Amino acid sequence: MRALALVVLGVAVGALAILVHDRPVGLALGLVTSAATAWALPGGWSLRFSFAAGWVAVLGYVLVPRAGGGYLVGSDTPGYLLLGFGLALMLFGIVTVRPLRPPTDPGDPAAP
Repeated sequence: MRALALVVLGVAVGALAILVHDRPVGLALGLVTSAATAWALPGGWSLRFSFAAGWVAVLGYVLVPRAGGGYLVGSDTPGYLLLGFGLALMLFGIVTVRPLRPPTDPGDPAAP
């Protein structure tokens, strides 16, 4: 249930970032909000990865051409920044799924 809520949160934050990315202040606010949310969530499949997957899913959805022939994310600097951020956010969500080192027991004599 928590994973689904974070996917919905990722979709909402991603959609808002996409809708305001054409203005410099909107792009900065959207990217900072998305990064801060991802950073605040603990790593794991049902936490940070779920948020990142929802964010990137809505980005992938809006990259498909609309019926009128236009795109919601243009091929300009803000559009490419948004795409790059989406890739970085997804990589951050994947890389932080598991800790790099397993937790050690402080009483274990083999612990460094």
